[in-house]
Amino acid sequence: MQAVVLAAGKGTRLRPLTDDKPKGMVEIDGEPIITHCLDQLRDLGAEEFVLVVGYQKEQIISHYGDEYEGIPITYTHQREQKGLAHALLTVEDQIDDDFMLMLGDNVFQANLRDVVRRQREDRADAAFLVEEVPWEEASRYGVCDTNKYGEITDVVEKPDDPPSNLVMTGFYTFSPAIFHACRLVQPSNRGEYEISDAVDLLIESGRTIDALRLEGWRIDVGYPEDRDEAERRLQEERGEAEKANVEGEAE
Repeated sequence: MQAVVLAAGKGTRLRPLTDDKPKGMVEIDGEPIITHCLDQLRDLGAEEFVLVVGYQKEQIISHYGDEYEGIPITYTHQREQKGLAHALLTVEDQIDDDFMLMLGDNVFQANLRDVVRRQREDRADAAFLVEEVPWEEASRYGVCDTNKYGEITDVVEKPDDPPSNLVMTGFYTFSPAIFHACRLVQPSNRGEYEISDAVDLLIESGRTIDALRLEGWRIDVGYPEDRDEAERRLQEERGEAEKANVEGEAE
C-alpha cells in the first residue's frame, strides 16, 4: 500500500520553532516530525512514500532524498496552501489503489494497524481514527456528528459550535474515490478545501466509511507546547521499554 504524508505547511502557530524550517522538519525527540511519520508508515507496510511539500520544500527534499529506509519517495508540490483536500489532489496521478494518508504534523502511538486492516477488508472506501477530546478543544478539528447508533453522519471542519466532541485524527486510509470527492469540494468559510468536506461527500454518496476509536494517544503538533508534550511522551515510553528490557534480561 502506498503512503501519503502531507507536509506542505508553514507552521505559523509553531513559531519560533518554524522561523527557519518547514513545520514537518521541527524536531521531536531528536528527529523531524516527518521521520516519525515515515517510521510508522514503514511499520504499517508502506511500499512507497508520496510526500506533499510546499513551504521551504528544499529542506525536506534535501534531507530525505529519493528513498527512506529503502522505500522510494516521490514528491508532489502544493504551490499554495489551500487546505488538505487541495493538497491531496496533487498526489492523484501517483496513486494506484487504496492508500494511507498521514498528516505530517501528527505524532501517534495508537492502533493505526486496525485502520489499515479495515481498509484491506475490501468493503470500505475510507477508514480513519476518531477520538473524544475536551469540548473546548473540538473546534480545532474536523468534528464528527453521529446518529443514535453511533454511526458518523456528518463531518464539520473546525466549527464554532461543535455538534460533538468526537473528532477526526490525522490518519486515514482511502480508496481512489476520495479524489473525485476532493474535486467536488467547495472552499470553506476559511477559504480552504477541507478534507472533512470530502469525507462528508463520500458519506452523502453512500460510500462505506469506517471510523475506529483511537486506542493509545496522538498529538497534533500545532503549538510549541504540543511539541514538548509529544517529546515528553515519546521519551517516557522509550524509558519504560528500556526498563522492561533490563528487567527481562535480569530474569
